[in-house]
Amino acid sequence: MSSQKTMRAIAIKNGKGPADALFIDNIPVPELGATQALVKVKAFGLNRMDLLQREGQYPVPPQAPSTLGVEFSGTITELGNGATEDFKVGDEVFGLAYGGAYAEYIAVATGMLIHKPKELSWEEAAGIPETWITATQALHLVGAFKPGNSVLWHAGASSVSIAGIQLAKAAGASAIYVTAGSDEKIAFCVDKLGATAGFNYRTQNWAEELSKATEGRGVDVIVDYIGAGYFQDNLKSAALDGRIVNLAFLGGIKVENVDISYFLRKRVRYEGSTLRSRDEEYQRKLRDMVVENALEKLTSGEFKVFIEKVFGFEDVVAAHKLMESNQTKGKIICTI
Repeated sequence: MSSQKTMRAIAIKNGKGPADALFIDNIPVPELGATQALVKVKAFGLNRMDLLQREGQYPVPPQAPSTLGVEFSGTITELGNGATEDFKVGDEVFGLAYGGAYAEYIAVATGMLIHKPKELSWEEAAGIPETWITATQALHLVGAFKPGNSVLWHAGASSVSIAGIQLAKAAGASAIYVTAGSDEKIAFCVDKLGATAGFNYRTQNWAEELSKATEGRGVDVIVDYIGAGYFQDNLKSAALDGRIVNLAFLGGIKVENVDISYFLRKRVRYEGSTLRSRDEEYQRKLRDMVVENALEKLTSGEFKVFIEKVFGFEDVVAAHKLMESNQTKGKIICTI
């Protein structure tokens, strides 16, 4: 066990609440499992699920600690006696966890760690795991993307879609479309990331515009975070044999008066997916896909981690409030 018995971690007053309920607490350093590494955290990334979890609205997996945070970068300080893979004490790593990243130390399976290339900063590395793994999962594993397919990423300036646009482009997409809530976000997706075109859902009927852009054909893969609000238009916008990957319900969960004939007429597949509730083996397979598909390009700078803002550990309340404002393009990172 580590000689330092307690550590600073972000906790929530009364267990759940608004951003202002976050505070720095002293809690025990996590116990190390046999196949785990203890990592001294340098930086961690914020994700929308953190906001939901903070409000008590996210189903936290049973193996997760109560501390928020699923992605981080840092240095290995200790290894369990059954730890596998090629990690050693002192290695610089980044990775995905079931929770616990908003803290000075985190215990995590070595199967979820990636060696940090020196070309990536601590902040960039901390912003990769959740977003690039989720985007890889949505595009390749669930979305069954093939070179030449077209893709629609809703919430185009969200971190998962920013990764996804870059992945789809590199994998040979014939066209990449996005929806977003401002012309600035659409310009970012098209000019900075290389999306084909984007539609502002506040000022345009995105489904009609997409239909025009594809001459009525629709797109092969749709990655959706909206849920009920886009259910009908997603069905309309799918191509023959199209796949719709649902990752979140920002637009509600109750669907009414929907024409489901598209399922048969177009042979549409609609599949929901989560990452955090998956077992370690599934997550490790995704980690390997990210290493294979993205790590070299992230290291060379061909793929970019877009960071909106970096906050200190003490400013986590402001970091959460910025994420809640929905004004961001890219990751919000906290450093310890």
